[in-house]
Amino acid sequence: MKIVEAPPGWPVNEEEALAVQDELRTRVVLDEPGPPVGTGLVTGVDVAYDDERDVVAAAAVVLDAATLTVVEEVTAIGRISFPYVPGLLAFREIPTVLAALESLTAGPGLVVCDGYGRAHPRRFGLASHLGVLTGLPSIGVAKNPFVFTYGELGELRGDFAPLLADDGEEVGRALRTQRGVKPVFVSAGHRVTLDAACAHTLRLAPEFRVPETTRRADALCRRALLEATGG
Repeated sequence: MKIVEAPPGWPVNEEEALAVQDELRTRVVLDEPGPPVGTGLVTGVDVAYDDERDVVAAAAVVLDAATLTVVEEVTAIGRISFPYVPGLLAFREIPTVLAALESLTAGPGLVVCDGYGRAHPRRFGLASHLGVLTGLPSIGVAKNPFVFTYGELGELRGDFAPLLADDGEEVGRALRTQRGVKPVFVSAGHRVTLDAACAHTLRLAPEFRVPETTRRADALCRRALLEATGG
């Protein structure tokens, strides 16, 4: 089994990682509409950790955007090569996620991350980071709002409330994907608008709270981690 290592020059501490974020953040594109909803391919990525063994498993699952059927799924196993620092988790994940994406023979089309894009304290979460490095359109769909607040939203599918930064910027949205169910937290990553990110999320979540991309990638990376660690 090949173990993915961080590439040469990869940040090893908080200071180096913050400098990389500052530089890459200037390359984010947020005024492109992205691919039309329900067309082409869409790929979910997710990771699972075993911190005791310093192992991370990444999964990429490609779906047909029209039917939500699985086209391809791959995994990669890597070493955790960056400490746990809130706001800098991408530096623990990206080398292994990139290895998974690079092994795909299909797609990936739009990339959906279980995490954040613009809705990040430094406006550069995993979805933005991954999008800039690959050039792919990307969005973040998270299970919690991280450090941002939002107001009341309706109970119906499609209802939303803005995620607001301290300066009033709308960095994402709390989006209800199922009636009466807790919302997910959507933000644009790269080459996709926030409106489009929300439309894609609703299309990808016809039955459950989280998108099918995330559901399938989450299950796959957990299985891959268990197989890799014998756990």
